[in-house]
Amino acid sequence: MMQVEQDQITYAFLGPVGTFTEAALARYAPGASRQAMPDVVSALEAVRTGAVDRAIVPMENSVEGGVAATLDTLASGAPLVVVAEVLVEISFVLAARPGTALADVRSVATHPHAWAQCRRTMSELVPGAVHVPATSTAAAGAALAGEGAAPAGGSAPGEAGLAFQAALVAPHTAADYGLEVLADGVEDNPGAVTRFVVVARPGVVPERTGADKTTLLVHLPHNASGALVTMLEQFATRGVNLSRIESRPIGDALGRYAFSMDAEGHIDDARVAAALIGLHRVCPHVVFLGSYPRADRTPTHVPPGMRDEDFEAARAWVRGLRG
Repeated sequence: MMQVEQDQITYAFLGPVGTFTEAALARYAPGASRQAMPDVVSALEAVRTGAVDRAIVPMENSVEGGVAATLDTLASGAPLVVVAEVLVEISFVLAARPGTALADVRSVATHPHAWAQCRRTMSELVPGAVHVPATSTAAAGAALAGEGAAPAGGSAPGEAGLAFQAALVAPHTAADYGLEVLADGVEDNPGAVTRFVVVARPGVVPERTGADKTTLLVHLPHNASGALVTMLEQFATRGVNLSRIESRPIGDALGRYAFSMDAEGHIDDARVAAALIGLHRVCPHVVFLGSYPRADRTPTHVPPGMRDEDFEAARAWVRGLRG
């Protein structure tokens, strides 16, 4: 999409100002109009209601895996589709109000995914410190600086009794909110990457590039022996690789799960379309959540016999058999 077109689109993002999500949006559409939302659900629902054109939200992290709020919100409600993805390298600092020492830190506010990515380092830096969950890393920083709502379990911003003394945030967030960095590079796994997705209402599918992903949600038949194998065979027999697959509870009964997955390829690829046809035949519920270019632009590997022309040649052969 050309930049002039991007500038005319309004995006919702997981706020407040200073989140990694905002950084992903700035990388994807630097000049676009944007609206900060308090959580992932609000950002996606703003697209559904038409309050904004698109939303950008975290989808998965290389350390913690899928972001449940994103996966579950995409799985239910009015249809939404992914139209692009953005990769952002993740690094954290432990920040506090000026004058705070490491020895003063007994509780740390941040998003649960951020805490999980820094848990080992935190146990060494501030032994015994308690995690106070926040809706985003920037929300924790804003509350600590007295510029936002306190996370659950914390007092109101600006109160002397604020229930946490530090926050795990992005380096630029600490600077944005005037916080002092007590320790930097506190992530347990340097080089961690979070994948963000750009979500829109259904419309024209982005053109295939040869380096694409297709995101799906699939339900299996209830209590059917071998159902998971049958579902996976729809991809394997057509040479479609799955780069991500994870289960999420459907919510209607214990033991009932849906599978969220990313397939390498585009719906316009014959092998991917054939896999979708197969899924529709053997699975009770299949949701197409979009085909879009890969952020890393890595070309999709197509096994021998699985190119579009191979499928067409096979169909032509069968037509010839009919005389």
